[in-house]
Amino acid sequence: MLALVGSGEYLPEMETVDRFLLDELGTPPKVICLPTAAGSEGPQRIAYWSELGANYFERLGASVEALPIITRQDAQNSNLATRVKEANFIYLSGGRPDYLLKTLQDSLVWQAIQDVLMRGGILAGCSAGAMILGRWIPGFPGMKPAFNLLEGAIVMPHFDEIPNWMVRLILVWVVRRGRMVGVPGFTALVVNENTCRVVGKGNVTIWDRSGKQDYIPGDLLAWSTRTTRG
Repeated sequence: MLALVGSGEYLPEMETVDRFLLDELGTPPKVICLPTAAGSEGPQRIAYWSELGANYFERLGASVEALPIITRQDAQNSNLATRVKEANFIYLSGGRPDYLLKTLQDSLVWQAIQDVLMRGGILAGCSAGAMILGRWIPGFPGMKPAFNLLEGAIVMPHFDEIPNWMVRLILVWVVRRGRMVGVPGFTALVVNENTCRVVGKGNVTIWDRSGKQDYIPGDLLAWSTRTTRG
């Protein structure tokens, strides 16, 4: 199961989303928080996200650990990968999507995350963590290939904060390449096999060749996911 979160990870306003996800597990949750996307921002920011995530999920009653997977070397560490593999809920917090993708791609830790997914676990990504789960990461110039776990998607977090001119530029690519998924703050698109559900406070916007469609919390829509190793 995937959870694409617009923004607001580990804040009280996200409890509706994360309690939903924890309930969906059906087994005692073992959460791993990965501050990897903030790896280029320095030790203070890494510590901030690690502590915020650990404290947040402890309040929700989950077993939780924040792992210091910050560099490419960390992502190739077999001991850290094993600890990831032993979890059933992985959370990628925000930062730089390009750094996050480069650090995890073709790594032991990414293989471990894929194993968690294939066993029925959850991968949640917020902001940068959500962007790498689509087919392309939006950027200027052009788009960067991502993991494509939500096939054909261009995931746009912070959608309630993005200016209209930027959305229009991205739509030029969407028409030719796939579908844009706009996710606002304190909201998630939760993807379980071929079904998506909107959970949280805002609406999710899907924009493709056929036009624009808004989905409110509780709405279901069809999409496909990939859980093969990438």
